[in-house]
Amino acid sequence: MSIKIVRSAKFVVRSVVFLLFTSYCLLFTDVSAAPCYGTRLPAKKKLHMGFQSYSIFNRYLEHEAGSLRSQQQFFLLSLGLYDWFALDLKGGAGFIKQHPLGRDEVDYPTYMGGGYGFRLKLYETKNTRWVFGFQHISIHPKSIDLGPTKQKAVLDDWQFSTLLSYDFKKIMPYLGARWSRADYIHWIDGERDRVRSDLTKGMGLIVGFDMPLTNKIWLNCEGQLLGSEALALSLNFSL
Repeated sequence: MSIKIVRSAKFVVRSVVFLLFTSYCLLFTDVSAAPCYGTRLPAKKKLHMGFQSYSIFNRYLEHEAGSLRSQQQFFLLSLGLYDWFALDLKGGAGFIKQHPLGRDEVDYPTYMGGGYGFRLKLYETKNTRWVFGFQHISIHPKSIDLGPTKQKAVLDDWQFSTLLSYDFKKIMPYLGARWSRADYIHWIDGERDRVRSDLTKGMGLIVGFDMPLTNKIWLNCEGQLLGSEALALSLNFSL
């Protein structure tokens, strides 16, 4: 009986933390779709590592500023601070292609990028997991010269998500929702401008799965729909 009480208390505490944090984010922060990593968290003092390819096929910008797309490659590292809380880090490179309305696409070549975030396991039974997460990616492609002007750009990609998964042993699909924002920050001859993604398309749907290849290696595939069109693929290892 005491074990059940402790588990129930932990669930209540995590749920309260989740609700308070989500309320704060929705009210006081500007938040776009970074990959969610799925619901498989490393155990306490354990590591997960992996290699990820992330493609944003289309992301609309506000004020009729057009749209952008990006392709990114990352090395992933997740550290289990607790059995229910993981810190996620990534480093790599990516490019940005921004398409203004009525003008040619601006192509910023591949250069460095990185990100960070965390995942909080709110509930778990034998086969079911409920996870809340925050992720941020920043992409810094190379500057370009367009005739007499020099242009530079940064993509800031933010996301808050909640995911629910079910483990079928051979595959663990998950479904969830996320609220997100992508900022296209660019400089023309040193003059800075920040364009947000279209916040009317900030809510989105997450569909993905983890597929085990061995006991310690698995494939993750995740698609993002509605607010943005994106796909993430990663190969992951448990250490």
